[in-house]
Amino acid sequence: MKAAAFDYRKVQTIDQAIGLLQDFGDNAKLIAGGQSLLPSLNMRLSAPELLIDLNGVDELKGIQVKTENNQEIIFLGAMTTHTEIEDSALVAEKLPLLKKAVPHIAHRAIRNLGTWGGSIVYGDPAAEWPACAIALGGVMVIAGPEGRRKIAAKDFFIDLYTTDLQANEILLGTEFTLSKLQTKDYFDELARRHGDYAIAGLTVQIEHLDDVIKAARIVYFSIASTPMVATQAQTLLVGTSLQKINHPDLILQCQIAVRSEIQTMSDLTNSAKMKTHLIGVLIERALVSLAK
Repeated sequence: MKAAAFDYRKVQTIDQAIGLLQDFGDNAKLIAGGQSLLPSLNMRLSAPELLIDLNGVDELKGIQVKTENNQEIIFLGAMTTHTEIEDSALVAEKLPLLKKAVPHIAHRAIRNLGTWGGSIVYGDPAAEWPACAIALGGVMVIAGPEGRRKIAAKDFFIDLYTTDLQANEILLGTEFTLSKLQTKDYFDELARRHGDYAIAGLTVQIEHLDDVIKAARIVYFSIASTPMVATQAQTLLVGTSLQKINHPDLILQCQIAVRSEIQTMSDLTNSAKMKTHLIGVLIERALVSLAK
């Protein structure tokens, strides 16, 4: 099929984009990399009157470092592509979890065009970036008619394909405040074939002082309608020796915790029972890996 007829505008500023969104309302769509929107247009699942192309907005591009209140912050622009994240030396040094996740995202052609912001605002529960944003304690930076606001990544994803982004608002990017402690992270997903949507996935970041875990963020994806935070397992890890988190007793406690706390959902090919089993498998693999 082909997309229905639509008008097209390429904007140069955020204010221009917001103005068009206000003028056209629900009849306008923003386009970044187009890897989610274009298939929707071609299948007539979406038929906007206007496409607003954000590729001319420099403010949305790139990866920047800034310092606020003696804290180092990495700002990841919404128009940054998956490949740019993968190739960034800054990301490899400061946010290595993202570099670990990139190869699991679809295939090279999609990674070359798809963007960080496009993945975030689409709110696909099987996507890697929303879970990574939560695990890294990210903060979404949003612009709208009333000005700019920020919201924690953990509060941004509300339901299936539903985020806190309001009408006429645009995601500018995500801020990551770097921990002053030592960090270790883990990423893995289980899929039938490389590039397929994950059956279940897990991302973890641990902050530690010497050998003692001071904070832990454990986030599952592709197992429910939004990324799921394993709060009980996080509590079990805090205060524990990093070198002892692979102890069989602690692994079992964490498996019981995630399987009891997280309500998984079935998809077209995998049952909720299967996903509940797999989240226990993933937490065991993570703890064994992080103890090394």
